[in-house]
Amino acid sequence: MDAVPVVYAMTGDHVGIPVDTIKPKSANPLQRERNLHADPRAALLVERWDRDDWSRLWWVRAELRWCDDTGAALTDSLAELLAATYVQYRDRPFARLLVLQVVGVTGWDAQSR
Repeated sequence: MDAVPVVYAMTGDHVGIPVDTIKPKSANPLQRERNLHADPRAALLVERWDRDDWSRLWWVRAELRWCDDTGAALTDSLAELLAATYVQYRDRPFARLLVLQVVGVTGWDAQSR
C-alpha cells in the first residue's frame, strides 16, 4: 500500500477523494487508481497535532474499500461537500472522484490515556 496525501470529503460511511484534472503528459489512470483496481483496500489516516498542548493529540485510521460502481447521488453529494469545504474545488476542477467505503476504524487520543 502506498501512502499518498489527499484531501477528502465524507458522508455517512463513504469517503470521496478527488482525482484532479491531469496534465496531458501524465499517466491516465493514475498509479493510485491502478493500485485500487489490483487491490481495492486502502487506508485513510487523519491526525490532530498541537505543538503547545499534547493532551489534544489524536489520530484515526479508517480502513477503506474502493467502490468501483457507485451511484450518481453519492458521487454528487461528495463532490458538493468538497466544493463547500475547499475553495479550490468550488468549480469542481477534478476529473473524477474515487469513492471508498469505511469498513473499519481504529484510533488513539492522548486524553484517554
